[in-house]
Amino acid sequence: MKKTSKITIALSLAASLLLFTGCQSDKTKESLSGFEDKKLKVGIIQLVDNGAFTDMREGFTEELERRGYGKDKLVINYKNAQGDATNLNSICQEMADSKVDLVAAIATPAAQAMVNLDSDIPVIFISVSNPVGAGLITDMEKPDKNATGTSNAIPVNEIFDLAKELTPERKSFGFLYNTGEINSVTTVENSKKYLDSIGMTYEEAVVTNSSEVQQAAQSLAGKVDAIFVPNDSVIQSAMPLVSEVARKAGIPIYASSATTVESGAFATIAISDKEIGKISADMAIQHLEGTPVSEIPAQIVPASSTVINKNAAEALGITFHKEINKTAVFVEDEN
Repeated sequence: MKKTSKITIALSLAASLLLFTGCQSDKTKESLSGFEDKKLKVGIIQLVDNGAFTDMREGFTEELERRGYGKDKLVINYKNAQGDATNLNSICQEMADSKVDLVAAIATPAAQAMVNLDSDIPVIFISVSNPVGAGLITDMEKPDKNATGTSNAIPVNEIFDLAKELTPERKSFGFLYNTGEINSVTTVENSKKYLDSIGMTYEEAVVTNSSEVQQAAQSLAGKVDAIFVPNDSVIQSAMPLVSEVARKAGIPIYASSATTVESGAFATIAISDKEIGKISADMAIQHLEGTPVSEIPAQIVPASSTVINKNAAEALGITFHKEINKTAVFVEDEN
């Protein structure tokens, strides 16, 4: 009996030890899970990828890390809808369901999709030309709809003044844009008003998807002296084709972003895409540290420099005076 009792006691102690170890293991897992849950979660969404959006996203994440919001404190969930609006809406719903602490929406389509969802997730929009016109907020100084962010209001007057300086013989412009993007429509409307005021003429060619861009560009090539492209994700995705059409026709393309110039356009007055991402991150941090979105005014990020594509200039035979050579940023085609 004594021997049996000793065996029974030993087995009982072993079982208790295993149970204790198992409980400790479960507690450790719970503890680690709790640690993960304590990390802030930020979603980043965009309709499509291009060089400008990549720079904005990198500017945003780099500034977060610089300010102490690295991987130890923050989890980033990045989603790209690959140009599909239905996919974009699904991504926004996924962000809302996963209860992220904040969503950074790059450009107008992504921002509209997230804000229109009317969830309780705060939205920091990045690089929206007309936040009020896009229905994201009703007042830049006092944001509502649980959203705020940065605007890259395009300096159309300055861009067309640059065109007069660099290519003074060009008297008519063609607008190439997608009517489905409110930012593009707003920029073109502002451009028309300015060209009317200085007595210049214009034509327009509109598209609904990237497959229509080349033909639309060709329709303008025989009618105008130059082409103007707003910040437009559809046109940007087909810029090499637009550039090829324009150079064959001997006409310059003026654009709204440095990335579009790098993709083949001739020149612009540029807003730094990385800078706009950085400023947007600063606004996100304000909210993550306790400031309500409604108390973070939306900001217009000013244009900062003249950007000229050397390849386009050479192909078109355009030369510059000394001052432009000193002050402009010269880039080359990406491809």
